[in-house]
Amino acid sequence: MSEATWSITTRSRKAAAFAEFFRVLRPGGRISLFEPINRFMERLRPDDLFGTGRTPVNALIAKVHDVYRGTTEDTARSMMDFDERDLVDWTMAAGFEAVELDYRAQVDVPADPIGDWETLKRVAPNPLVPTYGEAVAAALTDDERERLDKYMTALAAAGTPTRRTMATAFLRARRPHRNR
Repeated sequence: MSEATWSITTRSRKAAAFAEFFRVLRPGGRISLFEPINRFMERLRPDDLFGTGRTPVNALIAKVHDVYRGTTEDTARSMMDFDERDLVDWTMAAGFEAVELDYRAQVDVPADPIGDWETLKRVAPNPLVPTYGEAVAAALTDDERERLDKYMTALAAAGTPTRRTMATAFLRARRPHRNR
């Protein structure tokens, strides 16, 4: 499936989901959604996978990140092909009223240190992609994995803060008491 066809298909499915929300809610019913805007981070910090900024292992981290860009591109695309404006558009098109959207963007904000590298490797950045550990195993040689593990373990042990760049949208709306 071409990228354009994929995008149209996933976007129309999202629009259809809002229409279904509208259909199943009784008049006066409310919808409330909290959604990460993944496109924001990818645009601003495309290579900062762990919030570590510039490090001696950036080339290794870039290889790991390439796993997410390549083999998981189709599955991750559905989580990247929309933003907060689309949420509002789909809500309005479905027929909701009293639409409110609170948007929060954070750029390069101090965040908690990596608590435990071995634990982090068992986490996936979203449910449709491999864990960090699986991506590390797919991307790196044994020597490279050892070098990355050594660096990240030391970073975690030192309690070095990370940086976070992210955006979230909180959307609320109501089905009208009467159809217009």
